[in-house]
Amino acid sequence: MKANIGRWIVFALGLFAVVGILIFAVRDSQPEGDTRKVADYTPWDQETLDLAALLPVQDGGRIKPLGTYAGFSMLGLHGARKMEILGKDDKKVILKPLDWMLDCMFRPELADQLPTFRLDNSEVLEAVGVKARGRRDRYSYNDLKPGLDKLRELSVSYEQIQRQDPKQLKAVEEQTLALAYSVRTYEFLTGYMNFARNGLLPASSAKEGKILPVSEVMQAAPKIRAELKAAAEGKQASSEVQTITVLIEQAANSAKFGLNLFPPSNKDDKAWLSAGDRIFHIFTGLTREPEQSIKDIKLLEDVAQSLKDGQPAFREKFSAWESSVVERAKARDEYRSIPLEADYFKKNWFIYALVWFLFAVVTSAVMFFAGRSKAGRIAHWATVSFLGLGLIYMIIPITKRSIIMGRPPVGNLYDTIIFICAAVVAFGLLVEWMTRKRFVLGITPLVAAFMIVLARRFEVGEGKDHLDPLIAVLRSNYWLTIHVLTISLGYAAGLITALLSIVYLMMRTLGLDGGDVSLRRSVTRAVYGCVCLTLTLSLIGTVLGGIWANDSWGRFWGWDPKENGALMIVLWSLAILHARLGGYIKEWGLHLCAMFGAIIVAFSWWHVNFLSVGLHNYGFSADKKFWLLIFYGLMGLFMLWGAIAALVEKMQKKRPKSGAEVPVGLPSKPVG
Repeated sequence: MKANIGRWIVFALGLFAVVGILIFAVRDSQPEGDTRKVADYTPWDQETLDLAALLPVQDGGRIKPLGTYAGFSMLGLHGARKMEILGKDDKKVILKPLDWMLDCMFRPELADQLPTFRLDNSEVLEAVGVKARGRRDRYSYNDLKPGLDKLRELSVSYEQIQRQDPKQLKAVEEQTLALAYSVRTYEFLTGYMNFARNGLLPASSAKEGKILPVSEVMQAAPKIRAELKAAAEGKQASSEVQTITVLIEQAANSAKFGLNLFPPSNKDDKAWLSAGDRIFHIFTGLTREPEQSIKDIKLLEDVAQSLKDGQPAFREKFSAWESSVVERAKARDEYRSIPLEADYFKKNWFIYALVWFLFAVVTSAVMFFAGRSKAGRIAHWATVSFLGLGLIYMIIPITKRSIIMGRPPVGNLYDTIIFICAAVVAFGLLVEWMTRKRFVLGITPLVAAFMIVLARRFEVGEGKDHLDPLIAVLRSNYWLTIHVLTISLGYAAGLITALLSIVYLMMRTLGLDGGDVSLRRSVTRAVYGCVCLTLTLSLIGTVLGGIWANDSWGRFWGWDPKENGALMIVLWSLAILHARLGGYIKEWGLHLCAMFGAIIVAFSWWHVNFLSVGLHNYGFSADKKFWLLIFYGLMGLFMLWGAIAALVEKMQKKRPKSGAEVPVGLPSKPVG
């Protein structure tokens, strides 16, 4: 009876966890309020999107496809990689990053109507005089227009406070500043092609109703420079040259930021050039390739002007521009990973892994209830298969990421989440293969699913490209391989140890083991072995980290928070093993200590990054503390549960049995 009740309790907890995972998985991509209607919106053809996806651009210190740049730009502003609107005839249209990016660049009048900006606090809008539709919603640029002047005014004052002491900023002030930065980024995108769409319109051309292309004016750059030089020496420049100079400067400034579209001719020059750079450099005489500069600007003008003739004409001109850029990128050996990266983001590998892990949750529940019956055996192998498929769908994208980045798979916090998720699944399957007791299969898929959702939430919260190059101190593939991977595997081992102890806790307290002492001992042996594995990996990783620190910073140990966290894992694992060998802790003590070890792992892995001190602090956002506190709370509850269960069990063992007989050989009353 107790076992049946226990099974239903575990089932209810698992169902609650799955529902929570699903809610968090879809929450960020679902806007609140009504779907925005953009009556004159025409979707981009798929051929156009496929063509644009492979255009190489430089951003964040590396060459990436336009699709990647669009994805993280949209994620940073919109909080999701898709946008739902109502187009012509109220037809639902799903916009993905490339749709949105092409709208920003070539159809800004439509982009201004799209719900681009995600706002989670309506007080921000109230502060700038814009009417809010709800506490949390998404707004278009046109919605924000009435408050943009006030927003810019507030952002200037808040920036001054931030430079003096960031801690003085209130939450709503930080959010107001973030919105100002988002609007600025959006304006750079939508204004980038203004020069290509509108050209220059000096007074003489304006009277005739003509648009003067920037590329034509660039051909006259030597003459304009000569006249300006003469003007600097005291001669009067013509009013037309003065006007063109101002207009050229405005055009160049509008296209200077955001998109670096053109590879330089000199292979020693690593930085690509924006359209604004091309314009500036030819008028200042800094360019080594004036003819190519004019050609590049002419290509952009052709693309922008062709859209009025339909998307087939647009694709033709876009293809000519892309071919020109790709040819030069290949000559510089900078196009190698562009197709691979475009495919990586197109496939959504981790979403499919999440689906496999959720299938494994379902089959593990069937296995749990069906026991050793035929249905239970089928469910067991289905769970193992789904976990294996999920692991494959983790390994493939992690490998692709390594090839794209040209480094080992772990270099930032996002990397660690997906890598440790894969390692936890691999360790779980290894424990199942070694024990054949099934106990680890019930909880591993749940944890793996949660970690994928955690990675997704982290990515949405950061809104930054996690494939970008690392900071200089981390750019060592040798040390990233032998130190960071080892430490990360140590984290994974510590987490799987705690998971096994949670399994033991539930089996023991809910009667799920059916009184099978051998099953309990199997779990305990597995936990003991995992503690040894955690110690080994963490100790080796910590020593290797010290050697790397000595090589990079000139000291082996500096009591940095990250170093202290790794040392804490080592010392705690040693304490567990010595206490177990010395008989100071029994089964319950081992498992309670293992659960506390997960808290130490979380501190070393995540918490030290929020302390804002030490050489290992790489600026991770403090708003991720919420998840850390949730984890601490859950592990604390499990430990309290286990401590109460151990205490009750100990008291029951000490309590004398009712109606116990007087032992033979002892008198029943004093001898007189």
